[in-house]
Amino acid sequence: MTVQKPGRRLMHFVPLHFVHKKVTGGGQRPIAAGLSLTSMIDFLVVTVVFLLMSFSASGELQVAKGVTIPKAQNTLDMIDAPIVAISGRQILVNGQPAGNTQAIEDSKRMQRVDELFNSLKQQREHWKQVYPNKDFPGVVVLQIDQDVQAVVVKSVFQTAAFAGYPNVSFMVNQMPHASE
Repeated sequence: MTVQKPGRRLMHFVPLHFVHKKVTGGGQRPIAAGLSLTSMIDFLVVTVVFLLMSFSASGELQVAKGVTIPKAQNTLDMIDAPIVAISGRQILVNGQPAGNTQAIEDSKRMQRVDELFNSLKQQREHWKQVYPNKDFPGVVVLQIDQDVQAVVVKSVFQTAAFAGYPNVSFMVNQMPHASE
């Protein structure tokens, strides 16, 4: 057997001239164009990785650094509301500093946190400007470390109520339900 040059072989040895002309292309462009799949696969992989990295499920929020939130069994999905976090001695509203807990811990009695009050009041006013025809829901979510003193929690709770947020929710980690 002789060694032949690589190339297309299917239907080349059919003795009919019009079949041979169709199979070889007859001097025209080939019907089936070669498609480079490497760049298409690269594009799809990059797109999928981007979408996975930017995806955020409902109720999936970043917990402030140094905060260990308590666990609970009976929970609800996360709502869209300002998040007040107490991390160490610092109070944050949506990640921005809004006071500290030093004075409350030293006096060991409840008191209004003025910076927190002003920040929440400003957010309430902004909400009313953006949605002038809707009733203000007055909901705030507290993200509080499980080791924070009760007097601090009460002070932050009371300050939120004074600022126009009477509905307070606590952020917790959901415990798995006991199987029955």
